[in-house]
Amino acid sequence: MSEERTKFGILKKAKNVSSKLRNSLRNKTRRRNDVVNCEIEEQKFVGVFREALVMDNLLPARFDDYHMMLRFLKARKFNVEKAKLMWADMLQWRKNFGTDTIMEDFDFEELNEVRHYYPQGYHGVDKDGRPVYIERLGKIDIGMLMQVTTLDRFVKYQVQEFEKSLVIRFPACSVAANKHIDLSTTILDVQGLGLMSLTGPVMEFIKLVQTIDNNNYPETLYRMFIINAGPGFRLIWNVVKPLLDPDTTSKIQVLGSKYESKLLEVIDESELPDFLGGSCTCANEGGCLMSDKGPWKDQSLLKSPNEEAQYSVKRSTILDDEKM
Repeated sequence: MSEERTKFGILKKAKNVSSKLRNSLRNKTRRRNDVVNCEIEEQKFVGVFREALVMDNLLPARFDDYHMMLRFLKARKFNVEKAKLMWADMLQWRKNFGTDTIMEDFDFEELNEVRHYYPQGYHGVDKDGRPVYIERLGKIDIGMLMQVTTLDRFVKYQVQEFEKSLVIRFPACSVAANKHIDLSTTILDVQGLGLMSLTGPVMEFIKLVQTIDNNNYPETLYRMFIINAGPGFRLIWNVVKPLLDPDTTSKIQVLGSKYESKLLEVIDESELPDFLGGSCTCANEGGCLMSDKGPWKDQSLLKSPNEEAQYSVKRSTILDDEKM
């Protein structure tokens, strides 16, 4: 009897393992099919959106880009008419602001001084190859900042950085990771930030840059870590959070002072500055936030002959008659 029970137990375990394996394979297949179906639906929407833009003469050649159109559609929950209005407003803003030539025309010569009083910048990539943007908002010295620059020039610098991400950082990261990348990871350090820190100029700047970002560079944030969030910041967050889009808040994790392990889950130690729990110092560059470290500093990636074919433009020709 004991031998039979043993055999029965072994067979039962084997059956359970086999059943779990089948279920796992079914789930993986289902998830894969869901992803494929989602991509096909997205392609159809982009095709319709592109036709609408062409009909209204709203598609300059430089913006005839599958992924860019998809981002605007996502920002408006795939409502083509609302996405088209957002797109038209974006084109008008670029014309008024001079965005198309801002990378060549605007020289932010006070950058090093600005970073001293408002430490921020791009540094490295996360484990999936996305650029990482770091901002130490709690260390901002608004009085000194306004002595070395103006609000207008600082906003122009931020727009210039948005453009660099689209034109330089994302394409270089795409080539380095061998997949399309147009999203970033943000780390916002709010240590020491309280209600008294948010003076008029600070709030004006934050609101202005956020408005420009949301309206003209939608769906470029993959996730955000807000770290060193003390009681003062949490009061601010409780007020601000209800005002944000639920899709945006779902990408944000608010962490206290024990954040290092969470950051290291998604960013390699060598890519994370030492002041955030990593091992990078960029000593020869004057510090991590001065270095602009990343694949985009590799000129060979920026000049990759396959970049255009692989990543930058996925035209509507992907929508053949059978899919439509």
